[in-house]
Amino acid sequence: MRSDVVSMGVDLASMESRETGICILRGVHVRTMTVHGDFEILNLALMEKPHVIAIDAPLSLPKGKTLDSKSCVRECDKELLKIGIRFFPLNFKWMKQLTMRGIKLRTELTNMGFRVIETYPGGAQQILGIPRVKRRREELRRKLVEMFNLSGDILEKRLNPHELDAVTCAIVGKLYLEGEFIAIGDPSEMLMILPKPRGGSSFN
Repeated sequence: MRSDVVSMGVDLASMESRETGICILRGVHVRTMTVHGDFEILNLALMEKPHVIAIDAPLSLPKGKTLDSKSCVRECDKELLKIGIRFFPLNFKWMKQLTMRGIKLRTELTNMGFRVIETYPGGAQQILGIPRVKRRREELRRKLVEMFNLSGDILEKRLNPHELDAVTCAIVGKLYLEGEFIAIGDPSEMLMILPKPRGGSSFN
């Protein structure tokens, strides 16, 4: 992984009162933190000046649909199902709040000049053949370190689940800049960015 690239990963919470995990990945050096408000996220972006910001949240709606539509599924969501990756629909309870917050944050960051992509750490972890954070957190941490030769906070402190998913988001952002990614969905809605499968990884 290139050492001159800065990727910011955001594991966004549905509400500002809840914890959002942040990862700043400089080369292979990981720095993590937990924040709450959108202002904190925007301020961090201004300070860190990442080349890409990878957010775990829906950042768009299906064409011609609203969050009140009976069926609110994007093309990228349909493609996730085809490869066996589960997700919560956009109009499912708290997902409505997360979607609205994600779209607003994407708009603000884009207007500030940042490149913003949508990703899904659970799906990325499944594609890479490593555990999801809710299942085996310590094994996930260890696998990320081994697979991407990471240093910094991921070795030096105990990361909470939001921070670990943010690390995964930041890695996807770095792989995106390096061309090691797959993009699923309809570009007119918004593509979801995921890592290319590696040797030994599986969609199952």
